[in-house]
Amino acid sequence: MLPGDLSGQSEAAVQYPGVFWILPFVLLLLGIAVFPLLRGTHHWWEKNTSKLMIAGGLGLVTLAHYYLRGYGIEFEGHLTTPGWLTVRDLLVHSVLGEYIPFISLLFSLYVIAGGICVRGDLPAGPRTNVGLLAVGGLLASFIGTTGASMLLIRPLLRANAGRRRVAHTVVFFIFIVSNVGGLLLPIGDPPLFLGYLRGVPFLWTLNLWREWAFTFALLLAIYWIWDVRAFRIDTPHSPPGPLQPVLNISVAGKINFLLLASVVLATGTLDPSKDFLGTGWRPFLFCRELVQIALAALSLWLTPRLLREENRFNYAAILEVACLFIGIFICMQVPIEILNVEGPGLNIKSPARFFWACGSLSSLLDNAPTYVVFLETAKTLVNQPGTAILELTGGGNVHVDHLAAISLGAVFMGANTYIGNGPNFMVKSIAEHAGVKMPSFFGYMVYSICVLLPIFVVVTFLFIG
Repeated sequence: MLPGDLSGQSEAAVQYPGVFWILPFVLLLLGIAVFPLLRGTHHWWEKNTSKLMIAGGLGLVTLAHYYLRGYGIEFEGHLTTPGWLTVRDLLVHSVLGEYIPFISLLFSLYVIAGGICVRGDLPAGPRTNVGLLAVGGLLASFIGTTGASMLLIRPLLRANAGRRRVAHTVVFFIFIVSNVGGLLLPIGDPPLFLGYLRGVPFLWTLNLWREWAFTFALLLAIYWIWDVRAFRIDTPHSPPGPLQPVLNISVAGKINFLLLASVVLATGTLDPSKDFLGTGWRPFLFCRELVQIALAALSLWLTPRLLREENRFNYAAILEVACLFIGIFICMQVPIEILNVEGPGLNIKSPARFFWACGSLSSLLDNAPTYVVFLETAKTLVNQPGTAILELTGGGNVHVDHLAAISLGAVFMGANTYIGNGPNFMVKSIAEHAGVKMPSFFGYMVYSICVLLPIFVVVTFLFIG
């Protein structure tokens, strides 16, 4: 465990942050939502330096709070006290322990997938879009939601370049490819990967295939109906007919598929807390991140520059995520600390409550640390009646139905907002740079409330109970 990793602590101290200190996190979310809408701040907010200024400033306010108060949970058998040592512990935990692995994985997948160029004429229309969404949703569990999103968002945008109504297609792409599709394996989505690191067997999430297939198929069906209508409005004299043959399709930069697979392999095996493939060698700290960055650099070296230019590749989207999420990871330590203390007392005992509580918070906090908080809470309930108990390889046990509900909530409801999962913001940024007018923060939530929440209610009744 990294110094300052406070997520596994169970003993509460005599104090923890007041609700008032959630304000920096709330203000950061409001800034993300409101600044793009205001005439006076719209162009200012487009600059990544502006995002970094706001995120960094609110992060400093949070660090100042911990400097003055200390950390309210026992850490390595002692309580952290006010002062610089607590600030150091928080930075080690939030930046080195969470942010660096998060942004390193996103960056490597972003760069490598940006070197794959799909050429040819994809016929515009609902069938092409549904096909791309289906392929992306299937790939997401095997190359990660970030890898699948970065691989297919540009071909999707090119296929719809001549259409007026494209925003709904990108929104459903975020729903399916950037979130729901990644449920089946730990490499699919960051919260499941953290579960694997904490002892959930690697193939256990395959047990959730029914929930995955149902939600995946229902979203595709809803999108098909929506896009058929939108296509008829866009092209009133050319309603969608039989699928036209795809012309001269080719894929350039194929070496990057091998590099994507290498990133996935490195992410799943180079865990500093475990022996590497049973060899007795334990990877050193940040070995995984160094390998990821090295593979990204190798992609830049091996991929012809003209290929990336043809792909309109740039670093704007990943820089936007990096600037915003540094503040998010620091500011969210306050609500996470409160959850660590209050979680066992929230009377969240049924699978349905785990699903909705974990999912609701995964919509606003990053879904990976939220998953960990509720996993730790569920581990304290193994003495209560329930379904079969799963023994975790790292120690501890959890009811299978609780773990399933937490996994579904974190992965599925990470799609509810732009900040629920890392790829969401990246896809939004790439689409906007391609000229698509994407919905605002709250406008996107209108989509998720109208489309996703009814589906999640059905999932609750059919699979969770």
